[in-house]
Amino acid sequence: MIYSMTGYAAVSEELPLGTLSVEVRSVNHRYLDVQFRLPDEFRSFEPGLREMTAARLTRGKVECRIGFQKNPASDVALQLNTVLLDQLVDLDQQVRRRLPQAASLTVSDVVRWPGIVEADAMPLEQLREQAQALMQRALEEFTASRAREGDKLKTLLLERVRRMEELVDKVKPRIPQLVAAYQERLAARLRDALKDVSASLDEDRIRQELVMFASKVDVEEELSRLVTHLAETRRILSSGGAAGKRLDFLMQELNREANTLGSKSADIDTSQASVELKVLIEQMREQVQNIE
Repeated sequence: MIYSMTGYAAVSEELPLGTLSVEVRSVNHRYLDVQFRLPDEFRSFEPGLREMTAARLTRGKVECRIGFQKNPASDVALQLNTVLLDQLVDLDQQVRRRLPQAASLTVSDVVRWPGIVEADAMPLEQLREQAQALMQRALEEFTASRAREGDKLKTLLLERVRRMEELVDKVKPRIPQLVAAYQERLAARLRDALKDVSASLDEDRIRQELVMFASKVDVEEELSRLVTHLAETRRILSSGGAAGKRLDFLMQELNREANTLGSKSADIDTSQASVELKVLIEQMREQVQNIE
């Protein structure tokens, strides 16, 4: 399976204490970069959640958001902070001794005082297990979305590989004919140039020069390497896994051969094929950047 580095998933679950949610999204990146956004009380969950994420991914810039919305109707016991209450009563008395006209604290004033009313601590270990289970679900959906996108990328890449193979198959049978025609044109020019020259060149020497110059337009080797690289591209796409870096390297090799093909071209058809190959390779390179 080929995986895209672009993906998204969002899951949530209703718990007795509230609603727990997990959102995972990613874009392409040179290596794996995972960032977590989660409530402060869940900060201790991050190492385990990060380990789960890293086990499923190899590349991409990934953002994971963990949210928790408390349920106001949940059965949470409230307790009075008696130590803080005693301090408030003592301060109230001190103030009224100095300012007899000052009003005493009311019950409403007391219960609104920060920290005076405390709720039972949330069961973090239980929430940790629930968060990890929900994260597992999110990663499964996230991986499935990346697989679907990767399958689309694979189809696009294979279509361009097929078109490149057609171009190579079209050009390759014509190479011997092109080289022979080039030699003939070059030989004619040399003989025309030597008509007015008193010292003529030896025919063997002319033949050697023709062979040397003809080798500069013989692109048989470049076409063979193109075929090899395209076959390797097909193999990698069929094998699946983390293929992005290998495909990116192959795009560089394909582009190098296409450039050489254009520079050694001896006719317009070969030049046009070189241009079309480079356009297809560039399109493939853009798509490969999104593959894990």
